[in-house]
Amino acid sequence: MESGQKTEKKIWFAMRATYRREMIAKRALEERQVESFVPMCYELKVQGGRRRRALVPAIHNLIFVYCEPKRLQAVKTSLPYLQYIIRKGGEKIVVPDDQMQRFIAVTNTYDEELTFYNPEELNLSVGQRVRVLAGNCEGQEGILIKVPGRRTRRVVVAIEGVMAVALATIRPDQLEVIG
Repeated sequence: MESGQKTEKKIWFAMRATYRREMIAKRALEERQVESFVPMCYELKVQGGRRRRALVPAIHNLIFVYCEPKRLQAVKTSLPYLQYIIRKGGEKIVVPDDQMQRFIAVTNTYDEELTFYNPEELNLSVGQRVRVLAGNCEGQEGILIKVPGRRTRRVVVAIEGVMAVALATIRPDQLEVIG
Protein backbone atom coordinates (compact mmCIF):
# COMPACT_ATOMS: atom_id res chain seq x y z
CA MET A 1 0.00 0.00 0.00
CA GLU A 2 1.27 3.46 -0.82
CA SER A 3 1.80 5.88 2.04
CA GLY A 4 -0.91 8.27 0.79
CA GLN A 5 -3.67 5.64 0.55
CA LYS A 6 -6.24 5.19 3.29
CA THR A 7 -7.84 1.86 4.00
CA GLU A 8 -11.59 1.92 4.25
CA LYS A 9 -13.14 0.78 7.50
CA LYS A 10 -15.55 -2.14 7.48
CA ILE A 11 -19.10 -1.16 8.35
CA TRP A 12 -22.42 -2.99 8.71
CA PHE A 13 -24.91 -2.35 5.90
CA ALA A 14 -28.57 -3.35 6.13
CA MET A 15 -29.45 -4.93 2.79
CA ARG A 16 -32.20 -6.77 0.95
CA ALA A 17 -31.78 -9.99 -0.97
CA THR A 18 -34.84 -9.96 -3.21
CA TYR A 19 -37.20 -12.90 -3.63
CA ARG A 20 -36.17 -14.61 -0.38
CA ARG A 21 -32.60 -15.12 -1.52
CA GLU A 22 -30.99 -14.06 1.78
CA MET A 23 -29.34 -17.47 2.32
CA ILE A 24 -28.10 -17.60 -1.29
CA ALA A 25 -26.61 -14.12 -0.80
CA LYS A 26 -25.01 -15.20 2.49
CA ARG A 27 -23.30 -18.19 0.80
CA ALA A 28 -22.16 -16.02 -2.13
CA LEU A 29 -20.70 -13.44 0.27
CA GLU A 30 -18.93 -16.17 2.29
CA GLU A 31 -17.33 -17.45 -0.95
CA ARG A 32 -15.94 -13.92 -1.42
CA GLN A 33 -14.75 -13.75 2.24
CA VAL A 34 -17.32 -11.08 3.12
CA GLU A 35 -18.91 -11.34 6.57
CA SER A 36 -22.69 -11.25 6.76
CA PHE A 37 -25.48 -11.99 9.20
CA VAL A 38 -29.03 -13.23 8.66
CA PRO A 39 -31.21 -13.26 11.81
CA MET A 40 -32.64 -16.76 12.18
CA CYS A 41 -35.38 -18.39 14.23
CA TYR A 42 -36.89 -21.83 14.67
CA GLU A 43 -40.16 -22.60 12.91
CA LEU A 44 -42.27 -25.74 12.94
CA LYS A 45 -42.53 -27.23 9.45
CA VAL A 46 -44.50 -30.21 8.20
CA GLN A 47 -42.71 -32.44 5.70
CA GLY A 48 -44.03 -35.81 4.65
CA GLY A 49 -46.66 -35.67 7.40
CA ARG A 50 -44.01 -35.17 10.11
CA ARG A 51 -43.52 -32.02 12.13
CA ARG A 52 -39.97 -30.81 12.65
CA ARG A 53 -38.21 -27.68 13.81
CA ALA A 54 -36.25 -25.85 11.14
CA LEU A 55 -33.92 -22.90 11.45
CA VAL A 56 -35.17 -20.27 8.98
CA PRO A 57 -34.60 -16.55 8.34
CA ALA A 58 -36.60 -14.51 10.88
CA ILE A 59 -37.24 -11.74 8.36
CA HIS A 60 -37.21 -12.74 4.72
CA ASN A 61 -35.04 -10.74 2.32
CA LEU A 62 -33.00 -9.12 5.14
CA ILE A 63 -29.24 -9.54 5.40
CA PHE A 64 -26.59 -7.48 7.16
CA VAL A 65 -23.22 -7.20 5.42
CA TYR A 66 -19.94 -6.20 7.11
CA CYS A 67 -17.57 -4.86 4.48
CA GLU A 68 -15.66 -1.86 3.20
CA PRO A 69 -18.01 0.32 1.09
CA LYS A 70 -15.96 0.19 -2.14
CA ARG A 71 -15.37 -3.56 -1.88
CA LEU A 72 -19.07 -4.18 -1.23
CA GLN A 73 -19.99 -2.10 -4.26
CA ALA A 74 -17.66 -4.26 -6.39
CA VAL A 75 -19.03 -7.51 -4.92
CA LYS A 76 -22.59 -6.29 -5.43
CA THR A 77 -22.12 -6.04 -9.20
CA SER A 78 -22.02 -9.86 -9.40
CA LEU A 79 -25.03 -10.22 -7.07
CA PRO A 80 -27.81 -8.11 -8.66
CA TYR A 81 -30.42 -9.39 -6.19
CA LEU A 82 -28.47 -7.85 -3.28
CA GLN A 83 -29.66 -4.27 -2.70
CA TYR A 84 -28.97 -1.56 -0.14
CA ILE A 85 -31.83 -0.57 2.15
CA ILE A 86 -32.21 3.16 1.66
CA ARG A 87 -33.63 5.74 4.10
CA LYS A 88 -36.21 8.24 2.87
CA GLY A 89 -33.45 10.83 2.38
CA GLY A 90 -31.66 8.50 -0.03
CA GLU A 91 -28.82 7.37 2.25
CA LYS A 92 -27.86 3.74 2.76
CA ILE A 93 -28.71 2.33 6.18
CA VAL A 94 -25.51 1.71 8.13
CA VAL A 95 -25.69 0.00 11.53
CA PRO A 96 -23.21 1.04 14.25
CA ASP A 97 -20.89 -1.82 15.32
CA ASP A 98 -22.03 -1.86 18.97
CA GLN A 99 -25.71 -1.94 17.99
CA MET A 100 -25.06 -4.77 15.53
CA GLN A 101 -23.07 -6.80 18.09
CA ARG A 102 -25.96 -6.51 20.60
CA PHE A 103 -28.45 -7.54 17.94
CA ILE A 104 -26.36 -10.55 16.88
CA ALA A 105 -25.84 -11.63 20.49
CA VAL A 106 -29.59 -11.53 21.19
CA THR A 107 -30.79 -13.17 17.98
CA ASN A 108 -28.13 -15.90 18.07
CA THR A 109 -29.75 -17.31 21.23
CA TYR A 110 -32.52 -18.65 18.93
CA ASP A 111 -34.87 -18.23 21.90
CA GLU A 112 -38.33 -19.24 20.73
CA GLU A 113 -39.85 -16.33 22.65
CA LEU A 114 -37.97 -13.72 20.59
CA THR A 115 -40.44 -11.65 18.59
CA PHE A 116 -39.38 -9.66 15.52
CA TYR A 117 -40.99 -6.33 14.60
CA ASN A 118 -40.80 -3.73 11.87
CA PRO A 119 -39.63 -0.40 13.33
CA GLU A 120 -43.00 1.31 12.74
CA GLU A 121 -44.77 -1.32 14.89
CA LEU A 122 -43.14 -0.11 18.12
CA ASN A 123 -42.79 3.28 19.80
CA LEU A 124 -39.37 2.94 21.43
CA SER A 125 -39.33 6.57 22.56
CA VAL A 126 -41.73 5.78 25.42
CA GLY A 127 -39.50 3.08 26.93
CA GLN A 128 -36.71 3.08 29.47
CA ARG A 129 -33.12 1.98 28.69
CA VAL A 130 -32.18 -1.14 30.64
CA ARG A 131 -29.45 -3.79 30.90
CA VAL A 132 -30.28 -7.48 31.37
CA LEU A 133 -28.54 -8.88 34.48
CA ALA A 134 -29.30 -12.61 34.14
CA GLY A 135 -30.25 -15.31 31.64
CA ASN A 136 -28.98 -16.04 28.16
CA CYS A 137 -29.15 -12.33 27.23
CA GLU A 138 -27.15 -11.19 30.27
CA GLY A 139 -25.28 -7.96 29.63
CA GLN A 140 -27.41 -6.92 26.67
CA GLU A 141 -28.97 -3.48 26.60
CA GLY A 142 -32.30 -2.44 25.18
CA ILE A 143 -35.49 -0.51 25.80
CA LEU A 144 -38.20 -1.78 28.14
CA ILE A 145 -41.65 -1.26 26.58
CA LYS A 146 -45.08 -2.82 26.25
CA VAL A 147 -45.19 -4.63 22.91
CA PRO A 148 -48.39 -5.32 20.96
CA GLY A 149 -50.14 -8.59 21.76
CA ARG A 150 -48.23 -9.25 25.00
CA ARG A 151 -49.36 -8.77 28.59
CA THR A 152 -45.98 -7.89 30.02
CA ARG A 153 -43.35 -5.36 29.11
CA ARG A 154 -40.35 -6.68 27.20
CA VAL A 155 -36.82 -5.58 26.49
CA VAL A 156 -36.44 -4.60 22.84
CA VAL A 157 -33.15 -4.45 20.95
CA ALA A 158 -33.57 -2.37 17.81
CA ILE A 159 -31.69 -1.53 14.66
CA GLU A 160 -33.00 1.91 13.83
CA GLY A 161 -35.06 2.00 10.66
CA VAL A 162 -34.67 -1.73 9.96
CA MET A 163 -36.13 -3.99 12.65
CA ALA A 164 -36.49 -4.68 16.35
CA VAL A 165 -36.50 -7.87 18.38
CA ALA A 166 -38.32 -8.27 21.70
CA LEU A 167 -36.75 -10.64 24.22
CA ALA A 168 -38.65 -13.16 26.28
CA THR A 169 -40.32 -11.81 29.40
CA ILE A 170 -37.65 -10.87 31.92
CA ARG A 171 -38.37 -10.39 35.60
CA PRO A 172 -37.86 -6.83 36.90
CA ASP A 173 -35.17 -8.01 39.35
CA GLN A 174 -33.12 -9.15 36.33
CA LEU A 175 -33.02 -5.62 34.87
CA GLU A 176 -30.93 -2.56 35.65
CA VAL A 177 -32.05 0.91 34.53
CA ILE A 178 -29.18 2.61 32.67
CA GLY A 179 -30.34 6.09 31.88
